[in-house]
Amino acid sequence: MESVTRLIEKGTAWAIAKRQNSVPYQAYNPFLTGAFAPLKEEYTETELQVTGTIPTELMGLLLRIGPNPQKVDNPATYNWFLGDGMVHGLRLQDGKAQWYRNRYIGVDSVNAQRSLPPVAGSRRGIFDVVNTNIIGHQGKLWALVEAGSYPAQLDTELNTVNMGLFNSDVNSSFTAHPHIDPDTSEMHAICYDGILHRRITYLVIGVDGQVKRQVTIPLTHGPMIHDCAITKNNVVILDLPVHFSVKTALAGGGLPYAWDEKQPARIGLLPRQGQAEDIRWFEVDPCFSFHICNAFEASNGDTIVDLVVHGRTFYRSLQGPEGENIAFERWTLPVAGGRVQRKVISRERQEFPRFDERLTGKAYRYAYAVGISASDDAPQPNVLYRHDLHTGQTLTHDYGDSYMTGEVVFVPCHADSAEDDGWLMSYVHNLDGGPSRVVILDAQKLGQTPQAVIELPVRVPLGFHGNWVADVL
Repeated sequence: MESVTRLIEKGTAWAIAKRQNSVPYQAYNPFLTGAFAPLKEEYTETELQVTGTIPTELMGLLLRIGPNPQKVDNPATYNWFLGDGMVHGLRLQDGKAQWYRNRYIGVDSVNAQRSLPPVAGSRRGIFDVVNTNIIGHQGKLWALVEAGSYPAQLDTELNTVNMGLFNSDVNSSFTAHPHIDPDTSEMHAICYDGILHRRITYLVIGVDGQVKRQVTIPLTHGPMIHDCAITKNNVVILDLPVHFSVKTALAGGGLPYAWDEKQPARIGLLPRQGQAEDIRWFEVDPCFSFHICNAFEASNGDTIVDLVVHGRTFYRSLQGPEGENIAFERWTLPVAGGRVQRKVISRERQEFPRFDERLTGKAYRYAYAVGISASDDAPQPNVLYRHDLHTGQTLTHDYGDSYMTGEVVFVPCHADSAEDDGWLMSYVHNLDGGPSRVVILDAQKLGQTPQAVIELPVRVPLGFHGNWVADVL
């Protein structure tokens, strides 16, 4: 496998050149144009127009991250997942929008292009792109990526100040989607590696930032595992048929993963205190899921997993994921069985499911997701869905004829408020090319006038994930 490793180390430069010689050059890439087009500059704006009333309880940062490549040598083979990371932040305090900022994640490759010195900290892997999620943990901001680089630590003005696996010296890739136990504040993660791809790792990060538990899980293949979930007693592991692909790497794909219809699909339960041999696997028909909403243990011992399911993806394009037969589903992993029982909650095309994360790993009632386009063509205006998992009712909120919301974050009014007593916050993109906005909705008044709309000075490109980070982290 040395030749494949060398391809990856060189950023697939040789493979791209080979592809250019044998395949007609196609300059068009939908992830570099229109609503996806990268910004050219970093901005700071302190005079922001607000319609409505910003709740005074919201004291902190609404953060969003995504790809924003400084330079693309070959648009035909640029993959959306591999663009340089850029974070966008809106600071709210005392009922006011204090500032908006966007900043590149200052990894070595980005800082070198911008003639800036490297930041402090440790380095890991041959790719240093960090572009997928941004979280607050124990008083610090961390930008995350899966399968490669360590997280990047940011200061409160979104400048990159350090690199590393939190406070730990463990040499491991991380994940874009760790999950924090609301009862212990420990962080749980299922991590895969782009090079050491025949294994995955379960990490538990303690409240001190140190790795307190590490379980290596050997595999005969290399699955992409974008998300996981936790319940009271277990960690939920997705092993679905998007795998490391030598063929994709040799074809010039910068992201060497592809749909593998020959690989069985399964979902596993790893006891939190168990080892690899303790995993209980459940078979499921071939499909893929980027995002789990939540998981919990039912009173009869079954495990419930709510997630967005794609019929398949990564089967055609080198530039980004395709969507096919997307639905929001409930999977039941029966305590006395070995096969997943599937139930469709909603057949509307949707992604980025979220919920009240005070209920992580516990029974819950409301799930939120955003609509996605019915084809792989240009993005279309969408709506927010609220699924009532008790009654089966779905409510929607429409952001307007020319607007598309990104991932929506639920923020409770206070620590003890009801599950739906709070606000739904998101970056909303103007598909006509104008500046973006942040919209704050009262979660109990979907479909009505927003609580507040904050106009931003720039067009925020369509991207990945975001979170609300309160001042008391």
